[in-house]
Amino acid sequence: MDKQKHFSPLWLALSAAVGILIGTFYANHFGGNRLNIINSGTNKLNNLLHIVDDQYVDTVNIYDLVEKAMPQLLSELDPHSVYISAKDKQIAEDDLRGSFSGVGIEFVIRKDTLRVQNVIKNGPSDRAGVLAGDKIIEVDDSAFVGKNLTNEEAMHRLKGPKDTKVKLGIVRRGVKGVRYITVTRGEIPMKSVNAVYMLDEKTGYVRIKNFGENTYPELLIALAQLSQDDFENLVIDLRGNTGGYLGSAVQIANEFLPKNRLIVYTEGRRSARQEYRSDGRGSYQNIPLVVLIDEGSASASEILAGAIQDNDRGTIVGRRSFGKGLVQQPIEFNDGSMIRLTIARYYSPSGRCIQKPYTHGQDKNYEEDLMMRYQHGEFFSQDSIKHTGREYKTTNGRIVYGGGGITPDIFVGEDTTAYTSYYKEATMSGLVLQFCYDYTDDYRQELSAYTDRISLEKYLKRQNIVEKFVAYADRQGLKRRNLLIQRSYNLLQRFLISRLIYNVLDEQPWIEYLNAGDPTILRTLKVFEDGEAFPKKE
Repeated sequence: MDKQKHFSPLWLALSAAVGILIGTFYANHFGGNRLNIINSGTNKLNNLLHIVDDQYVDTVNIYDLVEKAMPQLLSELDPHSVYISAKDKQIAEDDLRGSFSGVGIEFVIRKDTLRVQNVIKNGPSDRAGVLAGDKIIEVDDSAFVGKNLTNEEAMHRLKGPKDTKVKLGIVRRGVKGVRYITVTRGEIPMKSVNAVYMLDEKTGYVRIKNFGENTYPELLIALAQLSQDDFENLVIDLRGNTGGYLGSAVQIANEFLPKNRLIVYTEGRRSARQEYRSDGRGSYQNIPLVVLIDEGSASASEILAGAIQDNDRGTIVGRRSFGKGLVQQPIEFNDGSMIRLTIARYYSPSGRCIQKPYTHGQDKNYEEDLMMRYQHGEFFSQDSIKHTGREYKTTNGRIVYGGGGITPDIFVGEDTTAYTSYYKEATMSGLVLQFCYDYTDDYRQELSAYTDRISLEKYLKRQNIVEKFVAYADRQGLKRRNLLIQRSYNLLQRFLISRLIYNVLDEQPWIEYLNAGDPTILRTLKVFEDGEAFPKKE
């Protein structure tokens, strides 16, 4: 009999994980406070681990068993309680920190080789002479290529304490042999405000890609920058922003709300209601405001959007947000691993629970919710939005809906008239990104002559870029479909040019290009023009 059949996988997982939680293998703690777990009723599970360790037919690595069991145990609770191993913890936290220590490159892995896509200006690699397009094949005299090379392994090898050195073996186009460059690691800023500019003479625009440690001060700097252009209206773009720190969202909401307005509150079975209110010190309490959201906006994004909407402080434009309103408590173990355990729910000021419905444990419908929304037509028609919660009222008595996520005041659907099966396969397969990387690498010298978005865009439009992609894709196995390509021509060109602008320039020019002609942006400008934005102009 297969030895795996001696024990039910789930039972074994539960046994291992609970056993570890009661202190057999770890001393549990978080934030300097001990997590006390009552042993009563759990000795059977703890004993099972000892029996497996002592009597199982083969040698069992109990530590590895626990590592595999922890995620499975937490997955039985809710969709957002998770286990993070020690090796993954640093990566998970870096995304929200204001900075991390590393070499300062953006890379892709193609054909088992790490290729430098962008070099952060004035960063460690830039100062050492690393160039975009370089291939890193050695790190500290060890081979750095092959099928086992992953993004995680690359980050592990390239990140490190500040002022430590790493020796890179580089292959560069047009240069024979391997070139060796020693890079001294340094602090790499992680900006969460990745675009700030004027949409027109009166309207300032700020895009926030996540809510990290420095998001609030970054926003204040952005608003000061827009003040130099005498902005009268403001757009905060939270589309695709999956969230982050609650505190950052609360600080930003506070900047726009009058004194003593409820921003959000949390409440759970063992967590008493905790309210977050505005202090009235915000500098932008009266500027007309629009917040953009879509199905990718989650967690802290929904807290900010909900606070603005429920207090009738701004107009929400876009599509219904994701619906992630569970509060996680980080609990760390001695070995550096941690869990994020759900302890409460977020509620918007009107009392709406932001979290969309789910059943306990792994919920297939929950995981496929966005696809179900798409198939149901919610991305394209406001009438297709299904509200599962009751009605609530804003400060001024406007009706808003519960049941998960934030429903915008003004809906802007996706335009799918140019979507074809060819376009879908070209984008979903990664062929567009592969082509854009190769094209950037092949024509880097010509492309680098263009230092602003408009001139680069004009140049690319003269290069018949769609035809070049179609030929490339055909060689990769995506057959040419002339009628479908013609129908999706403008979409393909827009996607291709946007990625090339990103590769050659940076995030802000890329965002500016995508926003030009974007229906959501155009509708937003009309909101201001028609005086629909809160607070409304007299």
